[in-house]
Amino acid sequence: MATKNKSIRLRLLESASKLFIENGYANTSLKMIAEGAQTNTGSLAWEFKTKEDILTELVEIVFEKQFTITNDIAKIYTNDELLLHVFECVLQLQLSELNENIREMYNVSYSLESSSKVIFNVMTKAFQRIFKDHLPHFTKKDFYEREIAAAGIMRNFISVPCDMYFEMDRKIAVFLETTLLIFELPKYKIKEALDFMKLFDMKDIAQSMLNDLHRYFCEKLEEKYL
Repeated sequence: MATKNKSIRLRLLESASKLFIENGYANTSLKMIAEGAQTNTGSLAWEFKTKEDILTELVEIVFEKQFTITNDIAKIYTNDELLLHVFECVLQLQLSELNENIREMYNVSYSLESSSKVIFNVMTKAFQRIFKDHLPHFTKKDFYEREIAAAGIMRNFISVPCDMYFEMDRKIAVFLETTLLIFELPKYKIKEALDFMKLFDMKDIAQSMLNDLHRYFCEKLEEKYL
């Protein structure tokens, strides 16, 4: 909830995150964001030139911080960074399946130039860390190129809703099999990732997170701005 004792920039970002979740990105106007932050569009224009700039900053914070729920749940079972990354990816897929506004936010984030660049850069660093031992000959450029491919797969799997012919379990399996092959993982490692995900009820986890997603956004924003 926006309050006057917070900076205008923080209030605007908290307002935007709430409105994007509740109304969707396309259906949220700059005026609505300003009103939710208890300010005006003039103050908003001083902080952000466009709605895309607001989304890009939210994306940067979320992708850099990742999901704290990973630490709370998945780390009970493993410290393997690959498996923790897999958990985060599947959580994105499941959140998108539960809420069309979340699906839209991810689609827009992976599509717009400024926000997609943030994702590419953040995930390139993550992949360098996760796969450095498996791919010691890879340079930063190599990882960046593979991230472009991985991001395209993620966007497309988020975009296509599940149906009776493409159920969630199948979506997760094909997504992981396809994405992990980009990083030349052997079949036994891909199977390990698939087996790891069977430990969790991801729909239930995603629903719990969705119920409190705005608070999660606010916590990450306040870590940076307060």
